[in-house]
Amino acid sequence: MRILITNDDGINAPGLEVLARIAAEVAGPNGEVWTVAPAFEQSGVGHCISYTHPTMIAELSPRRYAAEGSPADCVLAAIGDVMSGNLPDLVLSGVNRGNNSGENVMYSGTIGGAMEAALQGLPAIALSQYMGAETRSLENPFESALVHGPAVVRRLLDKGIWDTDADFRLFYNVNFPPLSAANTRPARVVPQGKRGGVGFGVSPHVAPNGRRFLWISGGPQDVEATPGSDVMANLDGHISVTPMRADLTCHRTLADLAGRLADDAVEA
Repeated sequence: MRILITNDDGINAPGLEVLARIAAEVAGPNGEVWTVAPAFEQSGVGHCISYTHPTMIAELSPRRYAAEGSPADCVLAAIGDVMSGNLPDLVLSGVNRGNNSGENVMYSGTIGGAMEAALQGLPAIALSQYMGAETRSLENPFESALVHGPAVVRRLLDKGIWDTDADFRLFYNVNFPPLSAANTRPARVVPQGKRGGVGFGVSPHVAPNGRRFLWISGGPQDVEATPGSDVMANLDGHISVTPMRADLTCHRTLADLAGRLADDAVEA
């Protein structure tokens, strides 16, 4: 198996090294693991692509490249250039330092990399490691992802729904709980949730030279969220698995909205 890995924490991030080990185990002794990752940290860029300027790419070692762009850029670079003659069988994005559960999904470059792969017709899985009090005490805070990641990826490859004939191919968002590998509970298939009262904001600061700057700040990650959601599964110690696709349509309201607006339609 040929696997492409990327992330949003950057080419030198420890989570990418963890993902390389997961990918190598899944690919097997005769497989290949290719890396195309951002040269610098790209956390929070979502599904951004560098549409208005070129992306420089450099080969650091065999099958390992750094690109000056977003995770989605890196996937496009791999497909259109680095691996253009031999596309990957699977794309893995992560392992993110911090969870991509709940509302974090909408901002995540880790998710953006997996989403771009799915839009290009490739199977893709995003992996993230929830951080908390227990992970801070571990020698390797990515321990849960490292130990349990290969089995989760293999099970998704064997049993997952990949929806290859759909307009928007499914991809998967996997989050490992903020616990040691030994305390990690089995995977649950759950929807994306939302934490109550938590969102991003700005924190104004004045630099020594008098210039005003705004820092983007987030909220606490251990608060109650939508019952039965990815956040609650993670806080309960479970690995969360959420099927996703790049379709933001609210399908449940389509028919109702069409009926409401039909009364206002003006005939030609």
